[in-house]
Amino acid sequence: MINQLGNYSLYIALLISIFVISKTSLSLRKSSITLSGNIFSLISVQSIMVIISFLTLIYAFVTSDFSNETVYNNSHTTKPLFYKISGTWGNHEGSLLLWLLVLTIFLFIFTVESKNLSQRYRTLTLFFQQIIIFGFLLFILFTSNPFSNLFPIPNEGTGLNPILQDPALAIHPPILYLGYVGTSIIFSSALAAIISGSINKSWASHIKKWVLVSWVFLSIGILLGSIWAYYELGWGGFWFWDPVENVSLMPWLCLTALLHTIFTLEKRDIFHSWAVILSITTFSLSMSGTFLVRSGILNSIHTFANDPSRGVFILCFLFILIFLSILIYFFYQKTIKENLTKPYLISKETAVLLNNLFMMFFLSVVLIGTVYPIFLEVINNEKISIGPPFYHKLLIPFLIPFLFFMAIGPNIKWINDKIGKINFTQVSIFIISIIVSYFFVKKYGVSYLLSLPLFILSIFLFFITIKDFFGKKVNISQKISHFGFSLLILSILLNGVLSKEFSSNMKVGDERKFLNKTIKFESIKVIKEQNYQSLIGEFNIKDENNSLSLKPELRIYDQPQTITSEADISSTIFSDNFLVFNVLKNDGFYNVRYQIKPFMIWIWISVILISFGGLISLKKKNV
Repeated sequence: MINQLGNYSLYIALLISIFVISKTSLSLRKSSITLSGNIFSLISVQSIMVIISFLTLIYAFVTSDFSNETVYNNSHTTKPLFYKISGTWGNHEGSLLLWLLVLTIFLFIFTVESKNLSQRYRTLTLFFQQIIIFGFLLFILFTSNPFSNLFPIPNEGTGLNPILQDPALAIHPPILYLGYVGTSIIFSSALAAIISGSINKSWASHIKKWVLVSWVFLSIGILLGSIWAYYELGWGGFWFWDPVENVSLMPWLCLTALLHTIFTLEKRDIFHSWAVILSITTFSLSMSGTFLVRSGILNSIHTFANDPSRGVFILCFLFILIFLSILIYFFYQKTIKENLTKPYLISKETAVLLNNLFMMFFLSVVLIGTVYPIFLEVINNEKISIGPPFYHKLLIPFLIPFLFFMAIGPNIKWINDKIGKINFTQVSIFIISIIVSYFFVKKYGVSYLLSLPLFILSIFLFFITIKDFFGKKVNISQKISHFGFSLLILSILLNGVLSKEFSSNMKVGDERKFLNKTIKFESIKVIKEQNYQSLIGEFNIKDENNSLSLKPELRIYDQPQTITSEADISSTIFSDNFLVFNVLKNDGFYNVRYQIKPFMIWIWISVILISFGGLISLKKKNV
């Protein structure tokens, strides 16, 4: 009975969506448009219905209601309560219901906070947002219903994928979805604004909040996913250019470009058309990521392995939305009142434009690297994978000038500036960066292409962003985010150059030498937990001055029967000691992998700083 409550709630939400779309489309034909209280009430009821549906699914997971097929496929009675709850969205059907939940709540918030804006603009935004909600309701109810029944009722479920049973991954999808779904409001708002002829500074000021919210949540969501992959998968790194990692990075790159464009539009009343194009593209990339992850096309540890026919629905729906938005853009383009004053060559406007061009190039490389293998397999059934070398060779040469322009761009004036006056401080910092980079590259034997200019510009940007905190004109949010980005790039470079790795097959009692350290496999103990058995290896790592004990695990899960490796990581402000081991077929032997990963914690801190700068911007009126 409780299972059907969630199902019926979704049908009620679908009927409300149909009614609101019909009502708003009729209202838009009238000369006098008002967003009636009835429509607002319906939006409120729709949000409540989706909330009830989602809570019903959570209840089904918590109570192990195996009459629900989704619960049966993704839960088990011995699973801890926390993972029963997170299992609600740790699957295809539940994650789509979470998407829908955020969609309806965001629309409700938009309706409340935009009450002082043009009624035509609000009604149009509501109309487009309801089309998206309607599409997701159809998709959920008729292809991916989380409330499908099973009979006879099984006594036990098949369980949740063990690698998903982790705190970081439990909160990763909701936060990531807040970023993804926020782009739908940006999309609907941009279409509404272009039809109503209100792509202007006022619109930029309003939509900036939604861009910032989406950008911040997407940044934090990507961070959590990266941290999870680092310690849970045992890969010992923070980014692997996995296709599902890429589909979250692409809308982030586009959002970053849009964020700078919206700031400029708000300040200088230019880049009107470009802001609309970026708004449409950002949402399209978010939807494309949803399609790729849920279509069964991508081969990744992160994907939901489902019937590809489900992806066809999303693909068709995405095509309709993109085609509709392109038609609206070209049909109503004349309503955009562009500022015909072109930006001077040396100006902050030009710096923003350059930023956008670099972001679009980075986005294009990631997009090609992600979808090219898919098209190649479709055309000639040839399977290939594109890894880090492809991205590094294409991105690094353009990252170097990007870092340079990022260092000088924020200090350029609006409208027009001059380069005749040499900034002694910046020149001094640049010379220091050259000297430091040269000795560093020479000492550690860094020999890859463009290593010296890459280090020079990274260190230069790092010092410049620190110097900017002491400038007279304070724009603290921008300074924090830019400093966070400079710290991110520098930490990644140092991590890549200074990382060391040891790998060997060992059994209990063995010792191995690595650099100036001795690695000893001391013992193994077995512990029985609630839903798995844990084999804990005890390792001692000694050098001349210190001794470190690390205890990685092998977890043997009962349901489903799976073995996972749990790395043990000892972190300091300077480096991580990372150790993981795996079972080998040879009796008593285990593959042991030990890594020294410098500055890992600063990679995580830098992304937090980038996101924190965005949060501060929510309270600011101007750039």
